[in-house]
Amino acid sequence: MINFIRNICRILTGALFIYSGFVKGIDPSGSYYKFTDYFNAFHMSWLNDCAMFFSFALALFEFIVGICLFLNIKTKTASWGVFLFMAVMTPLTLILAIKNPVSDCGCFGDALILTNWETFWKNMVLLVLTLGIFFNRDKFHSIFNVLEQSILIILSIVFILSIEFYCYRHLPLIDFRPYAIGKNLTEGMTPPPGAPHDEYEITLQYRNKQTGELKNFTEKDYPWQDTLNWEYANTFEKLIKEGYKTPIHDFNIEHPESGNITEEILTDNGYILLAVSYDLKKANPANQQELNKLAAYAQEKGIRFYGLTASTDNDIQQYKDRHAVTYDFCTADETQLKTVIRSNPGLVLLHQGTVVNKWGYRDLPNVEEIQDKDLLAYSLSKQQARTNRLLVYIFILATLTCLGFYCAKKYNKRH
Repeated sequence: MINFIRNICRILTGALFIYSGFVKGIDPSGSYYKFTDYFNAFHMSWLNDCAMFFSFALALFEFIVGICLFLNIKTKTASWGVFLFMAVMTPLTLILAIKNPVSDCGCFGDALILTNWETFWKNMVLLVLTLGIFFNRDKFHSIFNVLEQSILIILSIVFILSIEFYCYRHLPLIDFRPYAIGKNLTEGMTPPPGAPHDEYEITLQYRNKQTGELKNFTEKDYPWQDTLNWEYANTFEKLIKEGYKTPIHDFNIEHPESGNITEEILTDNGYILLAVSYDLKKANPANQQELNKLAAYAQEKGIRFYGLTASTDNDIQQYKDRHAVTYDFCTADETQLKTVIRSNPGLVLLHQGTVVNKWGYRDLPNVEEIQDKDLLAYSLSKQQARTNRLLVYIFILATLTCLGFYCAKKYNKRH
C-alpha cells in the first residue's frame, strides 16, 4: 500500500510537470511576456533581456523533470530538482498571492488560467506530493537500464526544444487563447445569459453643514432628504464579489479618424486583414514589404486592411515613413494585441468576427499564393497541411524512440 502511494505521488507530480512544461513550450513568447510582467512589477526590468532564456529554460526543466518522474528514470536526481523547485516557488507564490502584482500566474500558460491564490494552494498540494517523493527517493527503482534512461532523456530534450524553437519562430502549435483560429470574437466578448455580474459595496459620504463632519452612509440610510443638515461629498465603491469575466475583454479598435470601429470590424460580412504589431519599435521589419504588397492586393479586391498597434501616433508615423506603409493604423490595448497573435508583426484574417487564419511574419502568404482564391478554403487547406506536418513529426519521434530502445537492447546483449 505504501509503495502504491509513493508511485501515485510520483506519477501525479510527473504528469503535472509534463503538462506545465509542454503548454509553456508551445508558447514561449507567452512565457516571455509573463516574465517581463513580473520583472517590471518587482522593479527588475534589467532582467527583461533574459526573459526569453528563462522562458525556454523553465519549459525544458519542467518537462524533463516531469518525464523523469512519470517514467521513473533518474528519479533521485529528478526528486532533488522538483524539491528545490517547489522550495523556491511555494513561498514565492505566497508573496505573489498577497501582493498580486500580476493577476494571472502563468504557470499553465493560457491552457489553464489560475489566480495567484489558486496557484499558491495548488503549490501547497504539490509540495506535499513532492515531499513524499523526495523522502522516498531511494525506494524508486527503474525498469529501464542506464542506457535506455539516457536515450529517453535525450529524446525528450530534443522533443521539447524542437517544439519551443518551432513555436518561437512561427506560431504556437496549439492555441489555447480566445483569439485562436476558429474562435468568434463577438462570442468571446459576450457573457452567457444569466452570468453573474460584479457586486459592489457602495459607500456614500456626506458632510454635515453645521460641523463640517464627514460621515459614511450606505445606499439604504443616506440622508438624501435632509438637505438642511447634510450635503453630498463623495462616493466610494468596493468590489465584494467578482462576476463572470468574458474570455475577451478590453479589446477595442480605435481608428484615427472614425473612432471606435470594433463592432464595425466584427460584424463586417467581408474579409478583413489586420497586421498586428503591439509595439512598432520592437517589430521585425524583415517582411514589411510583403505586408505592403498584401495590403495593396487587399485594397484592389475590396478587402479591408488595417494595421493594429499600441504604439504612439509619433511612432506610427515614423514607422510608416520608414517602410512606405500605405494602410491605416488603428490602436488597441497592448496586452490584448500580445494575446491576439504571438508575432510582431503578425497577420490575422477575420470574417464576420471569426478568426479564419493567422500568420507570423516569417510565414506571410505571397500575393501570388492567395490571388483569386477563396480565403476560407485556402486557410482550411493550410491548416490541414500543418496538421499533417505535426503527425509526421510525431511519427518520426516515435520511430526514433523505438530505434533507440532497439539499439540499447542490442548493446546490452553484446556487453
